[in-house]
Amino acid sequence: MTPLTDEHLERCPVVDGFRQRGVEMTRTETFVDASFAFAVTLLVISIDSIPRSYDELIVAVKDAPAFGLSFVMLLLVWYAHWGWSRRYGMEDRPTIALSGLLVFVVLCYIYPLKMLASGFVHTMTGGRLAANISITLSQLHVLFAVYGVGFVLICLTIVLLNLHAWRQRAALRLDALERFDTKAEIGAWSILGATGLLSVFVASVVPPTLFMWPGWIYATLPFVMPVYGMRVNRIRRGLRAPP
Repeated sequence: MTPLTDEHLERCPVVDGFRQRGVEMTRTETFVDASFAFAVTLLVISIDSIPRSYDELIVAVKDAPAFGLSFVMLLLVWYAHWGWSRRYGMEDRPTIALSGLLVFVVLCYIYPLKMLASGFVHTMTGGRLAANISITLSQLHVLFAVYGVGFVLICLTIVLLNLHAWRQRAALRLDALERFDTKAEIGAWSILGATGLLSVFVASVVPPTLFMWPGWIYATLPFVMPVYGMRVNRIRRGLRAPP
């Protein structure tokens, strides 16, 4: 990769201390955006059909929380790729390959995500919101494992994208704060991926009667990630402080 020039860097806006080298959308980013839009369409289609009666409308409304939960998960993954593209603005072969892999995994991940989201909402509401799925406890273990593998692959792909940017840090002319942010992003998605890997392991070893254990592994993330974020922000403030 050819090192960025001073003129190019001067044209790049700075957001929260990080120079946005990818303000202009690349064709790769456009493709990824369109693919995520298609993934959301698949989530909607999985509701089966447009309601044609009051009863069908109620069933569709009951499915809305599961759709919302699935949508938020997809939005977080899209936002990670969007932020990466804004920060680094890369469009080389590794970027295209990894972005394509991310799209492939996300499209395969849609249906396990929707099924687990439906089951989660059904359980958390005491069955008041219909699950709309038919599955045994032993099959639920397999579903958790399939979901976990997809989750791990998504996290791994985002880690690899940031590692690719890290390897090109000299050509991108990343400063000390930008290098720290890149490593922090790698760390965050590594924690997420490790959590998914642990869930897959638990799903593989616990008996069907403990069918919720693989899911509760993910429940640690609302506690672990804020702690990691506070540590990162504390170090970051030190890097941004004037000498």
